[in-house]
Amino acid sequence: MIKRLLPAVLAGLLAVGLPGCGTSGKQPAPSSAGGSDTLVVYAAASLKKTFTEIGDQFSKDNPGASVEFSFAGSSDLVTQLTQGAHADVFASADTTNMAKAAQAGLLAGAPVNFASNTLTIAVAPGNPKGINSFRDLTRAGLNVVVCAPQVPCGSATQKVETQAGVQLSPVSEESSVTDVLGKVTTGQADAGLVYVTDAAGAGDKVTAVSFPEAAGAVNTYPIAILGQAVNPGLARKFIDMVTGSTGQQILGKAGFGKP
Repeated sequence: MIKRLLPAVLAGLLAVGLPGCGTSGKQPAPSSAGGSDTLVVYAAASLKKTFTEIGDQFSKDNPGASVEFSFAGSSDLVTQLTQGAHADVFASADTTNMAKAAQAGLLAGAPVNFASNTLTIAVAPGNPKGINSFRDLTRAGLNVVVCAPQVPCGSATQKVETQAGVQLSPVSEESSVTDVLGKVTTGQADAGLVYVTDAAGAGDKVTAVSFPEAAGAVNTYPIAILGQAVNPGLARKFIDMVTGSTGQQILGKAGFGKP
């Protein structure tokens, strides 16, 4: 009787699948057609406010999709990516760092320029130090902060110095433009060179002092899909939103210029 039952029992077990047999135990990856798709975007610190807004709209327009951002200085982001960090999209605050990403073989295709930005001088509300020009930043006793040279806003600062024939002596060089702004808003610095969009986004926490030399150091922002993108289709949709009417309207309202 037992011998007669064994074949039937074994057949039943094979039909439902023996535990641990015939499968790796891994769950299938989420489908690009919907579900829990998460897009990882590495973006320049100066894009935090606008990209967060674009990301919210992107999630609304693509049910089941979400966007996870990592904001930092563009040079830091490239370093992280070359060291193995995962992301689907990279948006840089200059073409130099995007070129570094391309040279490292990180891109899936040619980048697209989507915005531009210009430097301004951020000072305490009301401009108590009476800073009215770029040359004023060289005054004795003035605590000035700038971005480090490898950061896009730092590279732009160096261009302005060269063109204006002015040599600054900053008390610190920060790894991102938001760090420079933070030094000014917290009173740790009298002035800082930031983008016009960052100064505008700070509202009444700072006063922006424009200077004509900034026109000679405009930064162009490119965006690209990374070769390691898990969902390149979703990445393309995000870039299309950034470069399309929705993204351009959000960027323009924040003070970004056309590329």
